[in-house]
Amino acid sequence: MLGDPSFKNARVYWLTFVVSLGMVIFGCNVDVTESMVSESFFATQYSLAKPNGPIDDSKVALFSFKLVSVLQTGAFFGALGSAPVSDWLGRRRTLMALIIIFSVGNILATVTVGSRGINYVYATRIISGIGIGGISVVSFAYVSECSPKDVRGRTIGLLAFMSATGAMVSSFVNIGILLHPADSENVWRVQFGLQLVPASLMFVGLLTVKESPRWLASRGRTQEGMLNLAYFRKAPRPSPEIRREMAEIEATVQEHAACKGFHIWGAFFGSGNFVRFVIAFVLFFFQQWSGQTSVDYYIHQIFNSIGYIGMKNSHLLSGFYGVFRMMSMMITVLFFVDTLGRKLSLFISAVGMGIALFAVGAILKTHPVHAITSHHPPIHASSASSAMASFLYLFVCFFSLGVGPISWIYVSDIFPTRTRHYGLAVASATRCLFSIVMIKITPALFDNLGYKFFFMFAAINIGGIAVFSIFLPETKGCSSEEMDIIFGAVTYEAREASIKVQERRLRYELASGVYHPSLAD
Repeated sequence: MLGDPSFKNARVYWLTFVVSLGMVIFGCNVDVTESMVSESFFATQYSLAKPNGPIDDSKVALFSFKLVSVLQTGAFFGALGSAPVSDWLGRRRTLMALIIIFSVGNILATVTVGSRGINYVYATRIISGIGIGGISVVSFAYVSECSPKDVRGRTIGLLAFMSATGAMVSSFVNIGILLHPADSENVWRVQFGLQLVPASLMFVGLLTVKESPRWLASRGRTQEGMLNLAYFRKAPRPSPEIRREMAEIEATVQEHAACKGFHIWGAFFGSGNFVRFVIAFVLFFFQQWSGQTSVDYYIHQIFNSIGYIGMKNSHLLSGFYGVFRMMSMMITVLFFVDTLGRKLSLFISAVGMGIALFAVGAILKTHPVHAITSHHPPIHASSASSAMASFLYLFVCFFSLGVGPISWIYVSDIFPTRTRHYGLAVASATRCLFSIVMIKITPALFDNLGYKFFFMFAAINIGGIAVFSIFLPETKGCSSEEMDIIFGAVTYEAREASIKVQERRLRYELASGVYHPSLAD
């Protein structure tokens, strides 16, 4: 990207930017909940305060969990449901429909008032969740299918980066609301309403981009696919490079078409397919059990537990936590993801996360903070507290190096066009499901394990994710169509023979005038 004088992938990066606005929304949504429900006006409207007294923390925690759970439940079904819809409508139109669904939910949430009741709030979160879950799946499929193999890791990583950016922006909006509380419906209107800005920009931006050439080819619209491929590559339409890439795509399409009666069973259990779905599930299972979900959702409580007492302190530190995550992911995506490769990035990330969490647990064991209370906070954080905070920041930096973005990149890499949306749907649904599980069980785990809480996640990172990464095949620099060869769905010789047949067919169509450039207009 940075070293390309002709900037030949400019249209791919524009598509990535447009689609990444949906990932900003994706990153915002969980973080808005906690600060919103803890505000006094919201607590009063929804009976979260004790009779004639302060806010009931137990009610706030339960309501916050329910709001996040219904959002993630909607995202779970949105992710799974988006796969067949995007296969039918195409990536671009499906994303536009999902933005409308999300916006309807958010508009209803923005204008809601306490008299409508809690169930109304839950309903709006489910609707928004369906949109968010679908956007998370289709966005990665769309960008992956339009990106050339040498920058695909970067473009997919940019989507993950924008998700982290959304979470960071949300954290600072929360801090602003905390410092300048509004005793009115603006408590939630500001947070929900702001998300309509990237949603609107994304919808307009999608009008300026073209459909995935791989999806068009899979629907038998080869000429349109070739034209769109040339458009995204900024290359002459009949160029040898475009013909070769299109022939590779067509060869894959024809091989899959030869599997008569393709259906869901074939998508999951066809030759070389099942292992890819297992990888998608395991990667996102481990991502949720890496400790990041627990630390991210309960970041204020965790900073309190290591000696930083007070809402302002914990919110400010959590804001910096978001900055570290965003900046680390930006550096990773721009400079490392297409140089280190997927396997090495994942391995280094998991080991680094494990070491950082082991350090936090060890310091907490040797320097417990049980003597500190909210009524008698320390004047200054101890050196042990500062060290633990530093290791938590180091933890999120290593997460952003691999486990965060690489999980999405790898799953986007390994599936062919006919099953990519199903693979990403399984991955996203797994993330949603275990996100709910982790948010539910984290308080009990922390109360029961104490410093061992950090040791547990450290062991999972090193003994689980790092070891698992060793057995994964490398996908850096490989085209989407080459994944069938890597996973044994077809031999290299058979694929090359098929590509040559398709190249001859495409040359003939170009020479005979079957190819119509007007279709691109």
